[in-house]
Amino acid sequence: MSENESGTNTGKLWGGRFAGGPSPELDALSRSTHFDWRLVPYDLAGSRAHANALRRADLLSQAHHAELLRGLDALGERFASGELRPAPSDEDVHGALERLLLEEVGAEVGGRLRAGRSRNDQIATLFKVFLRDHARTIGNLVLELVDVIAVQAEAHLGTGGTGPAIMPGRTHLQHAQPVLLSHALMAHAWPLVRDVGRLVDWDARVAADSPYGSGALAGQSLGLDPEGVAAELGFTGASANSIDGTAARDFVAEFAFVAAQIGVDVSRMAEEVILWVTHEFGFARLHDSWSTGSSIMPQKKNPDIAELARGKAGRLIGNLTGLLATLKALPLAYNRDLQEDKEPVFDSVDTLEVLLPAFSGMVATLAFDVERMADLAPRGFSLATDVAEWLVRQDVPFRVAHELAGACVRRCEELGCELDELSDEDLRNLSPALTPAVREVLTAAGSTASRSGRGGTAPARVREQHAELVSRSAELRALLLG
Repeated sequence: MSENESGTNTGKLWGGRFAGGPSPELDALSRSTHFDWRLVPYDLAGSRAHANALRRADLLSQAHHAELLRGLDALGERFASGELRPAPSDEDVHGALERLLLEEVGAEVGGRLRAGRSRNDQIATLFKVFLRDHARTIGNLVLELVDVIAVQAEAHLGTGGTGPAIMPGRTHLQHAQPVLLSHALMAHAWPLVRDVGRLVDWDARVAADSPYGSGALAGQSLGLDPEGVAAELGFTGASANSIDGTAARDFVAEFAFVAAQIGVDVSRMAEEVILWVTHEFGFARLHDSWSTGSSIMPQKKNPDIAELARGKAGRLIGNLTGLLATLKALPLAYNRDLQEDKEPVFDSVDTLEVLLPAFSGMVATLAFDVERMADLAPRGFSLATDVAEWLVRQDVPFRVAHELAGACVRRCEELGCELDELSDEDLRNLSPALTPAVREVLTAAGSTASRSGRGGTAPARVREQHAELVSRSAELRALLLG
């Protein structure tokens, strides 16, 4: 391609050493305004802070400083109104905003803003601000789901003489032991609580490490104030190493991991809901507003929200693995590969911010069939462990107790009955130790009541757990507010 077939450097932050602009093919490959335009408010905030730093360093006159701030505010207003748009020639959000600022305030004033900063420290800084902002949004959405689960749990803890709802607890998808429905629901809330804790921990690390002032990689020589800019942008400290400041993307990978983990934790609950609302399980019913139908089968009521949650978890995992693959072999410092860190994480942000409210609405409106769950809770020989542990309390060695409980199950299979349907004679024939007193644990209510250790499914313990969950959710919400 000849020189006069090449493009121009309009909308780019480089070009002096080039005789002409890049080829149209390179332009098309490197252009990022179609996905990084969402960073405009963060870029403008960083530019305001940089203008203030230039003023403090006596690199801007008062008049130039005021005019720059006016121009940046004008761009912000145009963006908020939807008027501000990149041009086809703009390489990225940074170049587009500089071009627009020059149009707003003129080259004499606007051309001064770039002093002392590089796109390398600029993007690293504003990307952190963007992710911190959305981490708070996502954290609050996760806590809204936690609160919805807590409300459902409280509603099924039993009041006014009505006992708590009991359901079959499962391992390997087979009946294992009876548990309170509230206990099972909150088992999904605690991982989400830990996810929000991860976001809080992540935020503290990111806040202490503002890359501003790192320049391209070696720092800046104009006497600027990285700590002052860091404080203005909500950071608690500045990067200790300018190379690390511009090249590190572990903060992006860690955010992507937490996003993926949230997706996985939501997906696990989604899988339960999908099972619970089947005819075969019949544990719960979906509200009409939070389910869909079939184009051909009139009877269908599909758990689309839960299924989409399950599918989107894979998407979130893919975003994380793609990002890690991009980062795995990058030499120091900045490389253009890092342009590829934005889209996966933007997608993770968008995915969670649309998924979590829908999932919360579905969970909030689930109607549980507590009678069916109670009927099935003692089935499938789920009280066998209670028989063994009752025998232990009668001074029978656990090895023997385990064998006797297994013999009870075998006898039930021979008779085609459940453990609580064995007669006193059946029990006595199996072992003299199996007296009629064993029947105190041959009910789902008796079984759950006996699990009274810390973290157990006994009603009193589950009520304590519920209070702890509500308290921890409120504590995390306060931490997210900062």
